[in-house]
Amino acid sequence: MSDRRHMVLLTVLLFVSVVSVSAFVEELDDSFLKRKEADDIWLIKFYAPWCTFCKKLDPIWHQIGSELRSLGSPVQVGKSDATTATGLAKEFKVINYPAILMLKKNVKYNYPGARTKDGITDFAHRVGGPLIRPLSSQQLFQHAMSRHDVMIVYVGATSELKGNYTLAAEELIIHTYFFSATRDVLPKAVSLPSLPAVVVFKDGTYFTYSEERDGDLKLWINKERFPNFSQIDSYTLYSMGESGKLVLLALVEENLLCDESQRSKSLVEAVAAEHRETYRRNFYFGFMVDTNYISGLMMSEVIVPSYIVVNLSSDGYFLPLGTVDTKHHLLDFLDGVMNGTIKSQGGNSITQRTRRLIYDAKVTLTPVFSQAPLLGCFLVGFPVALAAVFCYLCCKARPTLIDDDDDGVALLAPSLQHRKKPTNKKSD
Repeated sequence: MSDRRHMVLLTVLLFVSVVSVSAFVEELDDSFLKRKEADDIWLIKFYAPWCTFCKKLDPIWHQIGSELRSLGSPVQVGKSDATTATGLAKEFKVINYPAILMLKKNVKYNYPGARTKDGITDFAHRVGGPLIRPLSSQQLFQHAMSRHDVMIVYVGATSELKGNYTLAAEELIIHTYFFSATRDVLPKAVSLPSLPAVVVFKDGTYFTYSEERDGDLKLWINKERFPNFSQIDSYTLYSMGESGKLVLLALVEENLLCDESQRSKSLVEAVAAEHRETYRRNFYFGFMVDTNYISGLMMSEVIVPSYIVVNLSSDGYFLPLGTVDTKHHLLDFLDGVMNGTIKSQGGNSITQRTRRLIYDAKVTLTPVFSQAPLLGCFLVGFPVALAAVFCYLCCKARPTLIDDDDDGVALLAPSLQHRKKPTNKKSD
């Protein structure tokens, strides 16, 4: 009897915990835009009931809602079934699932990162807070430095540069934090040629923006918002493409790194640190453990460990001409990419896009055929059958031509031609 009561109690506690966690996430319908307040801040997930990725994200989403509520965040968390709340989905231009966005004072911010709890929560804190966060003391500055790999800081009073900085922050806040400070808050070792200034702190050093040298401020920030060397996933790699820089990657195993993979990773890290001034304007450096994105780019299986330079702006890539065993070999590889002796492969031409589409379909369907042959045949055969029926109907509907030998002209088929009434002609 006691065991039964114990099971009932556990069931009740589990039910209460699920209900309490779910209470932090509100289901939104088409009436949302009419009833929300102007100052509300919402983090919203659009999903479809049949979407596998949406189902995997659901428990994470409820954890995010619970955590933001417990921290007293002003961000409210919601979710919406895009297949039923079609008006709301159309308003926010939802195309893919799950779509994650934040609505702050009627401005929409799309989440561009990995579907992880930490990534989404950081996005909510970043966008939901002040656009530019003031650092009013050295303690606050050092605290921010300890928490962020890259810090973008405006230093000085109100100016035209600060206006441009604010405009850049409004667009790039989805990617990184923006700070402001006075000169006395910065470490004494930081030397600024003039004020106001925009400074990026990263990799144990700092870089100061110069309009004459660096051009547009927003483009410069977009180029400098990544560490020089880091672990890179597919979302980060895609974002790096917007910077215009190339990315040198060491492709390694996903779990425990072998000695060769560890050596490849260390080699790239050493080049990034020791030759930063030579290559930092043209390259980012990192290592990648999930190589599915690179496999799709190359349309072939990736060998690990190996090296590749990726140009995300054109979907191109560069491969070493020979074995890379030493730092000197790796530097020769980078120099060959820069001077054009190593040619780019891939690209985003129509031919390449078509080939990638076929490759992606092959990769997707191969496991289906191996595990469920009948389902695979249906997935391939059904579209082909529809296309064949469509082509047949089109051909059948087209008028056929026949030659009339007597008149020497082409007439429509008898079922479609208009017959002329005979006319009597008088002969002189």
